[in-house]
Amino acid sequence: MKNKNKKSKEKKNSEYIKNIKMISRGYKMLFKLSPVNMFWRTVNCISQQLTPYLTLFMSALIINEILAGAGKNRLITLALITVGGQFLIAAAINFINWKAAQYESVMWQHEELCYMEHQNAMKYEFLEDSDVTMLRMEIANAKQQSAMGFMQLYWGYWFLLSSAVNIILSVSLTASMIFKTPAVSPGGLLGAAASPASAIILLLLIIGDVIVSVFSSNVATLKTRTLWEGYHKRNMRLDGYFRCQGNDSAVFDMRRIILPNFKKADNPAFFNEIGNINLKYGTLQQVWAAVMYFMLLLFVGAKAYIGVFGIGSLILYRGTVERFIGACSTIGARVGRLFNNNKYMKDIFTFLDLPRADAKGGVPLKKTEPLDIEFRGVSFKYPKTDEYALKNISLRFKAGEKIAMVGMNGSGKTTLIKLICRLYEPTEGEILLGGRNINDYKYHDYMAYISVVFQDFTVFAFSIAENVAGAFSYDSQKVLDCLKKAGLGERVAELEDGIQTTVYRYYENKGIDLSGGEAQKLAIARSLYKDSPLVILDEPTASLDPVAEAEIYSSFDNMVAGKTAIYISHRLSSCKFCDSIAVFHESSLVQFGSHKSLIEKPDGKYYELWNAQSKYYVSAGKTDMP
Repeated sequence: MKNKNKKSKEKKNSEYIKNIKMISRGYKMLFKLSPVNMFWRTVNCISQQLTPYLTLFMSALIINEILAGAGKNRLITLALITVGGQFLIAAAINFINWKAAQYESVMWQHEELCYMEHQNAMKYEFLEDSDVTMLRMEIANAKQQSAMGFMQLYWGYWFLLSSAVNIILSVSLTASMIFKTPAVSPGGLLGAAASPASAIILLLLIIGDVIVSVFSSNVATLKTRTLWEGYHKRNMRLDGYFRCQGNDSAVFDMRRIILPNFKKADNPAFFNEIGNINLKYGTLQQVWAAVMYFMLLLFVGAKAYIGVFGIGSLILYRGTVERFIGACSTIGARVGRLFNNNKYMKDIFTFLDLPRADAKGGVPLKKTEPLDIEFRGVSFKYPKTDEYALKNISLRFKAGEKIAMVGMNGSGKTTLIKLICRLYEPTEGEILLGGRNINDYKYHDYMAYISVVFQDFTVFAFSIAENVAGAFSYDSQKVLDCLKKAGLGERVAELEDGIQTTVYRYYENKGIDLSGGEAQKLAIARSLYKDSPLVILDEPTASLDPVAEAEIYSSFDNMVAGKTAIYISHRLSSCKFCDSIAVFHESSLVQFGSHKSLIEKPDGKYYELWNAQSKYYVSAGKTDMP
């Protein structure tokens, strides 16, 4: 039994230490997010606590001086000191508030920027992980709906610091009063109330108040947190309904589905439950506080009545002890909230601790000339799946070659590209560039070495030039050259603002909407602007019409001259100008060779795919198929 209790106690102590470490890490991160703001928040918090104590101290002094028969000049001096001190403190506080408000306005932008930067830097596999997506949404909802996470730490810092300042100031002004006793004890109830024993009872009550505050705050926060978590999930569903707007919703009258479900999910009874919890545990704190204040008044009043100190000091001591008690209660309540907030801080740090893509690699890689790419026994399974997306791939792409990768949907082509791009790591085997594992190279050097156009590329609501350059500063002539090579030169030349034209109309009415083919050409221009030794194009002409496709392919030789180029295409006519063709089927590499050698094998997969498409080209009057 003793061992069981000992283990239980050790477990509680361990949890307590973990909570303290979590809170400590949170505050270190908070000060790192916005050090200037936290400096002014600290100064602001301390300065706000000075005025009440100045008022209490000077009021007590003036009253005692009046009762002692002080002269007019003495009283006027004290009044001027009081008013002047209050004015100076108020002026300082106004300035500090102004500075604090300046930096606080961007505090939460710094937090969002922190999440965004980490999200951009984390391994790509986590960006495609629904659990990580849900985690990020829970962090956002906890902040927006219940001010948890860093926001709870931020406001907790204000209350904890102000309480600490209050305790220091009140103790420094009150310490002499606690154990001060009359020369002759009057005995009876007054004597007992003014005795040191009463002071000890009052201190025990204060400790009890802290315990009650921690307990009630912990329980209330725990119960409301459980309710909020359900509310967050409800809000995610409601947010989904809000997003169900657009052409499809209007044309197909999807409101018949959206509105009933929205009304069903919107249940305000939740707030009644929150109110009941706060009322119950808030009442417990208030009852205990009432007992505390009664004992305070009894203790201080008894000492003043029997002449331990003057009436003016009664005002001072009553005010300072009251503020001391309030500060202790606040610390207890806030510590309880911070402990419960650790659940949300754990979510935040779980997200921020997800491995970064640039965590591996230290070998420099210069963007000078193409190098051989080799796959050695590469197999790959996507996270949380047991099926192989690629099985035992071994092949070599020579530097400067143009390689086509063909195969049915789902055969592994795009997965292979993701592995080359270090978006994922092989489950088995390795990929080499210039004879060295690609994970050995510095991540950003390696990213500069490759240029990719994926099927699901993104066009941003920036200017055309910024979209092409991927930066706010760029070489205008180089942008124009790349647009021309990609087939967008004439379209851009027709625009009033040229390459300065904003894509989309989200932020500017003069913006333009691009067709699917134009957007794809813009993505191709972006890859050309990067000017990398390795160019990868995943279905680069999928959204183009046959004429535009022919134009692009006819100029590809010039676009990628001197570079290694890898193409994925379902239109096998593009394979004829490639040096080598890799044929994939059911996650495996089934053929590799030139167009001429592969087309001469009637039992091969390439021959089957080629002839399956040739009839469509013949019927369309094409003559470039055999």
